[in-house]
Amino acid sequence: MIRPPAVAGRFYPGEPARLLETVDSLLAPSSSEKKDDQKISAIACMVPHAGYTYSGAVAAEVFRRIEIPARVILIGPRHYPRGAPMAILSEGAWQTPLGLAQIDFQLAEKIASACPLLREDSVAHSAEHSLEVQLPILQRLAPQVSFVPIVIASVPYENLESLGRALAQVMLSESDPILLIASSDMNHYESDAVTRVKDRKAIDCILALDPRGLYDTVRNEEISMCGYGAAVATLAAARELGATHAELLRYATSGEVNGDLSEVVGYAGIVIG
Repeated sequence: MIRPPAVAGRFYPGEPARLLETVDSLLAPSSSEKKDDQKISAIACMVPHAGYTYSGAVAAEVFRRIEIPARVILIGPRHYPRGAPMAILSEGAWQTPLGLAQIDFQLAEKIASACPLLREDSVAHSAEHSLEVQLPILQRLAPQVSFVPIVIASVPYENLESLGRALAQVMLSESDPILLIASSDMNHYESDAVTRVKDRKAIDCILALDPRGLYDTVRNEEISMCGYGAAVATLAAARELGATHAELLRYATSGEVNGDLSEVVGYAGIVIG
């Protein structure tokens, strides 16, 4: 099965040459970086998934700074109320303007077996943008990349922890390096000042590698972090995989792009190692 792009031409350029130009511009090193700066070896990371105009620079900051292996697991929110609440796809490929990104069948099958809560469901993935927007950047950095797509609705903490442990179990059983990528934007549609305060509370939990703390903080503080479930599962997996630290590489809000500070969305790029 080939999944066609759902948001090409809207969240990112739909024309290949223009998309390449955009991605290369986002990935260009900053003036303070040196060409021989050593890449960060990451167990996992968290990147945003808004349109490239808004959050592309934050996502690219993470992907530019870390080693991108040939196999990745992408976990993000299911924004639309369609399909299974914890949905995986195990075969086929996703089309982007840069070509086909193959699903890692063997890895996906192992994950689905290790976590029976996951359901094979193309409906949950068909219109979802949270994973799709990561693919062109990954394709540019690692042209042969294969991936496993997982999207999550609002589910209990125990389900997220179970998924995280299953991911860690499978990753530990593989000899090849695998990068775990959580896709999430931060607080939505409050003022820049309020959003920064709320986001800091969630970010502090991630930096502390505290999945339960993140889950409770997001819910108790009413932080509209759309991919918190993906981040919680990723943190649970990272702890099982021996993660010892996390680093915030870049934070921004949409207000920095469009100048509207009354209603913003927050974006955080974090590396876990």
